Amino acid sequence: MSTTVHAHHATAHADHRGHLEAAAHAGHSSAAGHAPGVSAPGGLQITQDGYTLDLAETIVRPGDLDFRFRILGPDGQPVTGYTPIHGRDLHLIVVQRELTGFWHVHPELAADGTWSVRLNLPEAGAYRVFTDIAPTSLGRTITLGADLAAAGSYDPQPTPSPARTALVDGYEVTLGGNLVPGEGDLLTFTVRKDGRPITDLQPYLAAFGHLVVLRAGDLAYVHVHPNGEPGDGVTAPGPDVTFHTAVPGAGTYRLFLDFKHGDTVRTAAFTLAAAVHQH
Repeated sequence: MSTTVHAHHATAHADHRGHLEAAAHAGHSSAAGHAPGVSAPGGLQITQDGYTLDLAETIVRPGDLDFRFRILGPDGQPVTGYTPIHGRDLHLIVVQRELTGFWHVHPELAADGTWSVRLNLPEAGAYRVFTDIAPTSLGRTITLGADLAAAGSYDPQPTPSPARTALVDGYEVTLGGNLVPGEGDLLTFTVRKDGRPITDLQPYLAAFGHLVVLRAGDLAYVHVHPNGEPGDGVTAPGPDVTFHTAVPGAGTYRLFLDFKHGDTVRTAAFTLAAAVHQH
């Protein structure tokens, strides 16, 4: 079964296609924000290591909006210096609390440290905002998270049922492998269209895929990049995209895979359970 997912992506600039940022791989780990010595998974905290996600508004109206926020540093001032992560100074992920809607966009930074982006939140409800950043003065990646509410009445929905196949715009994406807490395991996504394997995936932000994994209930966050890179002479542009993925513990997870083909970025969504193996 497949579930319709509201998804939106900022268009990648042409000069980012195939562009590899060494800093991205040094600082953007498989569990962004889960650094040595930090017990909490990424995205659960609005403040970490002295950096704070400061939303201009925490209650908005559904529909089109100009979404603005700042990252405040340890001195309380807006941060303006960042190390790029896969070609961008900041990755913004917005999800509906029930994990039925997903937006991966790239805001613009003003000189005063304010980030802004046009968003369309289709309905009233509870949302969560995540920012993947590597402040230059910190020297590594962290993920900050904050709640956002779209005003109005709404009916909360259950997390979509477990599914290993997703249909999006005529593409069929299947998921192989399992989520393993702690040490992690390999997940392989296979992309087909009209029954034929897709072998000419396009790089999107220096990778053939981007995977965001979120745990239902607390929205613990993991952002993973694939094994291998476009242009490395080894990694094929499909039909398989493989990720080494470690999740912070047992639970039900939603997985959102961004992939690019035919000059369009699409999102395939899956639901998978992770269980702690008994020895």
